[in-house]
Amino acid sequence: MSTQYDLILRNGLLYDGLGNPPVAGDVAILGKKIAAVGNLGDATAKQDIDVHGLAVTPGFINVMSWANVSLIVDGKSQSDIRQGITLEIIGEGSSEGPVTDQMKQDRINRQADIKYEIPWNTLGGYLEYMEKRGIATNLASYLGAATLRINAVGYDDRPATPAELETMKKLTRQTMEEGALGLSTALIYPPGSYADTQELIELSKVVSEYGGIYISHIRNEGNSVLSALDELITIAREANIGAEIYHLKATGRKNWHKMDQVIDKVNAARAEGLQITADMYTYHASATGLGATMPDWVQDGGFTAWIQRLKDPETRARLYKEMMTETDEWESSLQGSGGAQGVLLRSFKSPHLKPLIGKTLAEVSEMRGTEPAYTIMDLIVEDNFNVGAVYFSMTEGNLAKQLKQPWVCIGSDSESQAPEGVFIKSGVHPRAYGCFARFLGKYVRDEKVLPLEEAVRRITSFPAQVRKIKERGQLTPGFYADIAVFDPAAVQDHATFAQPHQYSTGTTHVFVNGTQVLKDGEHTGALPGMAVYGPGYRK
Repeated sequence: MSTQYDLILRNGLLYDGLGNPPVAGDVAILGKKIAAVGNLGDATAKQDIDVHGLAVTPGFINVMSWANVSLIVDGKSQSDIRQGITLEIIGEGSSEGPVTDQMKQDRINRQADIKYEIPWNTLGGYLEYMEKRGIATNLASYLGAATLRINAVGYDDRPATPAELETMKKLTRQTMEEGALGLSTALIYPPGSYADTQELIELSKVVSEYGGIYISHIRNEGNSVLSALDELITIAREANIGAEIYHLKATGRKNWHKMDQVIDKVNAARAEGLQITADMYTYHASATGLGATMPDWVQDGGFTAWIQRLKDPETRARLYKEMMTETDEWESSLQGSGGAQGVLLRSFKSPHLKPLIGKTLAEVSEMRGTEPAYTIMDLIVEDNFNVGAVYFSMTEGNLAKQLKQPWVCIGSDSESQAPEGVFIKSGVHPRAYGCFARFLGKYVRDEKVLPLEEAVRRITSFPAQVRKIKERGQLTPGFYADIAVFDPAAVQDHATFAQPHQYSTGTTHVFVNGTQVLKDGEHTGALPGMAVYGPGYRK
């Protein structure tokens, strides 16, 4: 007796996710899994969808997502689902657990447009909460090293004591068993930046025991990018762990040429046998808070201490001098962007400052009659918030060069949004709406930087294999039915820096765990996403 499937996608151009050339065929879904792939002929299903002329691929994996909060407000994950993304991986540097009651209160106090409760204490608790709440995409997370540090050390700029390090190791073991994919760091942001290399090696050794990876926003992406990369390679070697570079880049015009050396270093490490990989977004501008224009010492002790320093005339004078002086000691996003004209303000907490969204720092400084460095200090104090900004610090030429490397995958480095509700209260980097579509449209179809079958591998099986994620990332029977159907000739990003809240187009259907979430380009409202756990997970 032949199997009746739940659904058959017929007559598609099938990309298996492994980099093989596409073949014409069908894909059958039964329950949450892919049941059959190939020419299914007379096979029957409760539903047939003709996808003739369309690419059928595994769902895309966003390896660098900030959807941890946006999904609480709107579980539909619209801007990502409409690009074919079926798995969000969160947790750059910090994670949603483990958190103490004080840490939870601190986070609530720092909330801006999006308000939410924090009923969980552990990372595992957060993932369970989100799955039960209902999300369109699957969700996985790293354990943030800064979160460990706050638990054990607080916000102080000092080495961890042996006892504090043991506390961090214990929490690491617990969280890896709760399903974290590995350890993440963001080494330009306090308090994560206060950790020394040895501390990160010791924590990574614990993660390695569970088969997890180390992933890092390296300590410097500008003047000292090469030495910062050396640190990541050292951690990988000493801890016997795979290591990935978050959002690969070389910032600042004087450093653009260093990308060739970065690539050479990675290739040499890989030749040595180290599992070094990288991810990136498909834009020449980054986005983070205005705090990235300041040296780390100013945030010693946490946010309240930072604000008090920014109000002190003597400290302001010292800070101004350091912000305006070229240095290799720390990375200045202001310097890397070529000055105030290269900094675009994108989000504020206070309603009276929101009219400044979309203006450059240079424009606001002129309006206020203050030097850009002092304008930054004033805005942070007035907003009582690490004001969001876009920094134009990279070159398009390097983006194509990076994409050609077989060890590079894609991450948006942004929340998943929608052009409605609370999301339109602030600006956003266009990568939130267009990162993957831009990859497939601009770089793959239009510029032919790499063939489509290889591009699909980079955003499906490759990131899954690096992170030891089981049964996802391939059009293979027995794997979860996370599937994207799109028109390679039509896939296109539309979000711009001036008008970022615009969906990408060209993706027709998306399935998550066998449930259709996008139908004929529109969201169905379904929320079938699951928590996805790392290799150390213990039920």
